[in-house]
Amino acid sequence: MSLEQRELAQSLCIPMTTNLPFPMTPKLILSSFVSLVVITLFFITRTGFSPSSSIFQPLNNTLRISTSSTGSKLQSSKSTSCSKIPPSLADALVHYAASNVTPQQTLSEISVTKKVLEKKSPCNFLVFGLGRDSLMWAALNHGGRTIFLEEDELWIHKIAEKFPSLESYHVRYNTKVRDATALMAATRDREECRRVSTDLRVSACELALKGLPEVVYETEWDLIMVDAPTGFDDETPGRMTAIYTVGMIARRRKDDGETTAVFVHDVDRKVEDEFSMEFLCRDYMTEQEGRLRHFTVPSHRNHGFSGAKLCP
Repeated sequence: MSLEQRELAQSLCIPMTTNLPFPMTPKLILSSFVSLVVITLFFITRTGFSPSSSIFQPLNNTLRISTSSTGSKLQSSKSTSCSKIPPSLADALVHYAASNVTPQQTLSEISVTKKVLEKKSPCNFLVFGLGRDSLMWAALNHGGRTIFLEEDELWIHKIAEKFPSLESYHVRYNTKVRDATALMAATRDREECRRVSTDLRVSACELALKGLPEVVYETEWDLIMVDAPTGFDDETPGRMTAIYTVGMIARRRKDDGETTAVFVHDVDRKVEDEFSMEFLCRDYMTEQEGRLRHFTVPSHRNHGFSGAKLCP
């Protein structure tokens, strides 16, 4: 065996004997090496062995099991958790997916309130009106408390049968749209209507709603939506008392540094336009989108003395 043959044999760990029955040629050594490589590769592919599956690799905490046409298996991980969809959201998704009826407000109008809810929810949300958008408001305030005040008692029962998770109360109004001008003139400058310290339940102001559920007076409301009662003609109740009352509720918040987001819909109508500017204040208006106005009303707890102004 030549010197070159010996060196090649040593590199391949082939015993060097001088009594082989066949000559040890470079071609034979090379073919043996190739055969060894082929056998090794075949073994790797058959067993699925790979560096990533080596026992020396660190274990992770994730179990991943695929799904196939023959069935599905569980996928779990310590780093993630699974929870059920909130009932309020589930009801809203099913309702709006299966209904051809759309909410009273436009997408751009809804987006104004949604933007505030994204910052404040879960929170306390008071809504005047039980309508086609009620499930949406409750879902957007998931985890908070959303209550609805409705003038139509039969409508409340109908909605309660279909969506028992919604919290709603019946409210009676003693006004008419035809009286709006006279009510504005009679209350605009009355001290009784501007005294924040007075409990609305015993207020002498004609615009104060005194018969609302106790929860309305006792709760610190973060958002209030005025989209009721009806006000489309002179014989409907109109929103004069609702707008005045929510303005006073916002001003009566216990913490002097708190503010309440108040939304008034249908401001293209005279009552909603004039009463919102008078009792929610033009200077407190944050924005208007379409027929919806957004006011940010601060607490006036320390301003409730005789002669105090409702607006800056």
